[in-house]
Amino acid sequence: MPRSFRIGLSKKIAGIPYMNRWFVFTFDLLVSCFCTLASYALTSNLFGQKVVSDTAVLIGCFSLFASVVGFLLFKTYKNIIRHSSFQSIWRIAAAVAIKMLFVSAAYLFNHTFLKTEHFLAAVLLDALLSFCILVFARLMVVVFYTYTITGFSKSKQKVLIYGADPNDITITNLLNLNTQSDYTIGGFLCFASKSNTYAVGNLPVFVVKKTSDLRRITEKEDIQGILFTNQKDIIEERNRLIAYCLSKNLKTFTIPPIGKWRHTAPRLRSLDITDLLGRDELNINTAKIAQDFEGKTVLVTGAAGSIGSEFCRQLAALRIEKLVLLDNCETGLHNLRLELEENFPKLPLSVMIGDVRSKDRLHFVFEKHHPQIVFHAAAYKHVPLMEENPNEAFLVNAIGTRNIAHVALQYGVEKFLMVSTDKAVNPTNVMGASKRLAEIYVQSLNQAVKDGLLQGNTRYITTRFGNVLGSQGSVIPLFKAQIEKGGPVTVTHPEITRYFMTIREACLLMLEASVIGNGGDILAFDMGTPVKIADLAKKMIQLSGHENEIKIEYTGLRPGEKLYEEVLSSEEHTQPTSHEKIRIAEAKTYVFDEIQPLYDRLEEITRACRSEEAVRLAKEIVPEYISNNSEFSKFDSK
Repeated sequence: MPRSFRIGLSKKIAGIPYMNRWFVFTFDLLVSCFCTLASYALTSNLFGQKVVSDTAVLIGCFSLFASVVGFLLFKTYKNIIRHSSFQSIWRIAAAVAIKMLFVSAAYLFNHTFLKTEHFLAAVLLDALLSFCILVFARLMVVVFYTYTITGFSKSKQKVLIYGADPNDITITNLLNLNTQSDYTIGGFLCFASKSNTYAVGNLPVFVVKKTSDLRRITEKEDIQGILFTNQKDIIEERNRLIAYCLSKNLKTFTIPPIGKWRHTAPRLRSLDITDLLGRDELNINTAKIAQDFEGKTVLVTGAAGSIGSEFCRQLAALRIEKLVLLDNCETGLHNLRLELEENFPKLPLSVMIGDVRSKDRLHFVFEKHHPQIVFHAAAYKHVPLMEENPNEAFLVNAIGTRNIAHVALQYGVEKFLMVSTDKAVNPTNVMGASKRLAEIYVQSLNQAVKDGLLQGNTRYITTRFGNVLGSQGSVIPLFKAQIEKGGPVTVTHPEITRYFMTIREACLLMLEASVIGNGGDILAFDMGTPVKIADLAKKMIQLSGHENEIKIEYTGLRPGEKLYEEVLSSEEHTQPTSHEKIRIAEAKTYVFDEIQPLYDRLEEITRACRSEEAVRLAKEIVPEYISNNSEFSKFDSK
């Protein structure tokens, strides 16, 4: 058979839809009943007894009933036949055992055989035939499908899976039968003190002592890359195996956790910088979070943004009463609604276009939905842009926060969680100062409520963290776009460093913070080790495979930009909480009655678009606000 014809045939066979489960169920029933009747007839002839039609009908009915019960109970028909495994075999054996009990009762009830050995022979023969034929039928489907796919698989590029645990072996079987993939699994790779090679599931396991031993294996076996099946391995091997792969132009891949697969194995995805910057699994009190949010109406401001949208996804998975989305970004909000409606069709959802600068709109939203928990993520966040537009930064980040904080108090919100930033720590730019102003107001408002100066029971909690990987406008999407265009990749300064965490991690910590926060706290997240942006750019260029083609250009610090961010989780300036990655930041507190007139004045100035006056007032309220590389440095006291 010509190779091209075989590959074409393999593709067609692979494209055949899976057998309908009820077709499999019916086939198994017919086989089971046939085996029972055949066993009865063969055993009767063997022992010289006459085959009685009434007895055959009775035994056949018992067999049919027992088979239906067994197959439904152990779900033998639900497995995809072409992906059958040992798990399928024990299910079949258990179903056959149930049938043996019922058929035995039928024989005894009808007194079909006079001797015990005749009866036992019939039942055992029935069980043996049923089990063997059902297993053999599945085996033939697997062998036929695997054989035809082999011709197609030979045209694919081979990769090795890092590790060799039972889940990896299951993943291998599914991936090698995935005709939509350009890759096939050629074996497993492990590190150990002694080099060795053995086989698991008909595939070799290459055990090496160091990464340099890989060269011989990759050349001999024609290996094109390494597949990592879990995030933990990626983190542990990023400075050894992954670094080696990048230096030798070996591709690196990952796949979603097996629990998130739908019906077939997904395609391999190349590792990106977010995988390499990922961190260890979080220890989150999911039971307590679910309990706190159960039956609650939750409002998320800035819902269309990177943080806000991920928040909504996390909240939608909890047993909340209703989720209210508020944002002034029409397209982003529309797209998020479509996503949530598809993934969480039973979740009551309300989508509101609105702006935190509008008190009337906020009153309308709260009057209509009466949220019990508010996540305030709406904010302007881009440092250079806000340096050019200080009025809008102060009006949205500071005054907008004041607006919604007061409305939340008026409508009896239980918890108000505000998203802040590491740039609010000793701010050097307008954006950081505006977020620090928001922190100050929320803290002082919480204290005023606590002291009884204002009526209400709302608890105000502030969370601080640094950059999130892949957020809109962050350096990673920018670098990706520059790499796709062929470079250069622009970095402001060779020594600039930043802290990073994933959006999912930030949102999970914020959910945890909403549970452990006492009100009035500024909860700072452990951001881990700072990352030099130039190193990040180099790593992204390496991952793209264009290391020798794309250059890095240094453009100089932008207005208001810091070279190093503050360490949010430093024990010197924070106190521990019940969660190891969340600490209470020590910050100067303000008296509500004293700052209220200052914020009234700030709102008046910003709405009148008097930028310089607004910056001077911000520096008066936040004396640690010292501009860096900015035109507003002239307002700093010498």
